[in-house]
Amino acid sequence: MAVEEEPDPGIPEWVVTFGDMMSLLLTFFIMLVSMSEMKKDEKYQAMVESIRMQFGHDMTQASMVPGDSRARGAALPSPVYAMGRAKKKDTKNGGQENKSVAGENERVRTIRPGDDSSSGGNIFFEELADKLTEANKRSLQRIIEQIAGKPQKIEIRGHTTRRPVDPSSGFSNFWELSYARTINTRQFLIEQGIEPSRIRLGNAGPEEPLYNGVDPLRLKKNSRVEILMWDEHVQDLDSS
Repeated sequence: MAVEEEPDPGIPEWVVTFGDMMSLLLTFFIMLVSMSEMKKDEKYQAMVESIRMQFGHDMTQASMVPGDSRARGAALPSPVYAMGRAKKKDTKNGGQENKSVAGENERVRTIRPGDDSSSGGNIFFEELADKLTEANKRSLQRIIEQIAGKPQKIEIRGHTTRRPVDPSSGFSNFWELSYARTINTRQFLIEQGIEPSRIRLGNAGPEEPLYNGVDPLRLKKNSRVEILMWDEHVQDLDSS
């Protein structure tokens, strides 16, 4: 008479896989509950920043904010969007490439690909402001002393924080706000004698921050306009 073999001791392998899946689901639901109970905006922003750093999330932070807002570039095919300025380096470790005047370290200022800039500076705004203050105008006067009467191209580049724009401010998104800052800055430079043909406008919105953390005082430094004089003569850029 054949002897029936006894089954191997232990539990089936599928039970281990099932247990892992249940653990992941439990973690996911705990995170959802935690997010739903988050009342303070500072804590929410800190949580979003932590997720972005851990998962290498693209610059689509607005997509995580409740409401009708959606990620910039969401309508583009994903391969195209992945090639944008917000593409990360070493995403597994939360790396991010910022090809701009501001690098990963706020104390290190790198220059976008192209010719180096020779002079310029920053002026800073309140988070939702676009008008020049008297302090802004004094800062611009010091910059004008460096760039006036020269043939090089001047770039005015607008920036904002990453906090979603309040509709009551009159601006519907980051880009409108940063563009308005560049327009007002350009007008002031022209009034002070800078030739309009030298000026080029750039708009980075929230994508090139000086600071990526959660300190509210240091985050305010991201609301700025950069004025740069590039080592390119205006006449070399004219198509005519």
